[in-house]
Amino acid sequence: MPRMKQQMDEKILACVYYGPNGERLIKRGCNLARMLDCPLYILTIDPQPLDEMNAEKANYIEKWRRMAIANDADEFILKDNEERPVYKVIAEVARQKGITQIVIGQTVQSRWEMITKESMVNCLLREIPFVDLHIISVARYLKDPVSNYDKGVRAYLVKDAENFRLVFKHSKNVVHEGIFFKECGTDFNNGVFKFMNDKEMLHVEVVEDYVKDLTDVELEK
Repeated sequence: MPRMKQQMDEKILACVYYGPNGERLIKRGCNLARMLDCPLYILTIDPQPLDEMNAEKANYIEKWRRMAIANDADEFILKDNEERPVYKVIAEVARQKGITQIVIGQTVQSRWEMITKESMVNCLLREIPFVDLHIISVARYLKDPVSNYDKGVRAYLVKDAENFRLVFKHSKNVVHEGIFFKECGTDFNNGVFKFMNDKEMLHVEVVEDYVKDLTDVELEK
């Protein structure tokens, strides 16, 4: 349970998207919230339903959720299966939560992009002019990252000597049930197995049908 903040007339919303800049934006939001001793909310938006997201996206979301808890954020908000423009969703959350300051990343746009389409920042300023925007310059990153993994399929781990073996048929020997994301471009079962272990979501590496240990792996590009 987050402690009661002293400054309730200010509320921070950090908006994050997939890629290496998400953590930086969360940290900036956390620093602002600590400085003002006010509530902090972390928001991410995705057009896909949560249960259809690939291993990389799922890993980012779990990492951000952990960061929210570790930094005493008041709420981590995931808007999945969302068809509306991103700025519309951000504006809606800002109104619902009484947000006064928003932290958002801005990639370096080319001159052609600046001429041909309106930036999300301008859209937000028009939608919620009462909110202060903190525009954090971030490195250009793939706007819609192409996954390194195929769509996940139901799979299981069974104990095999000192390791775990990946199988696709349930049996009494199953130790863990989860989703297997096969690495693109490989003929073998190499990839990532995602499952719940003691109420924690883990992603473990699979090499040619085998998992050597249950250590959570990072899926950064």
